[in-house]
Amino acid sequence: MLSSIAYFQILGKPLILYLGVITFLSFMTTATLGLLIYRGKNIPFKIHPTMAGISILLGITHGTLALSIYFQY
Repeated sequence: MLSSIAYFQILGKPLILYLGVITFLSFMTTATLGLLIYRGKNIPFKIHPTMAGISILLGITHGTLALSIYFQY
């Protein structure tokens, strides 16, 4: 059942592909925010942990869908 969700086609590509790209961009955004805060830019620190939480949830979802394909669930 989960593998059918992972293979759901959006514009001819599986959902798991788009989720992987979004996850990667989310982690890059989190790292960039951390770097900008470290360098002293005027960005509220509250945004960084929020983005980290979103990135982790996206990563877990992406990983679960990938494992469902591998183990054929």
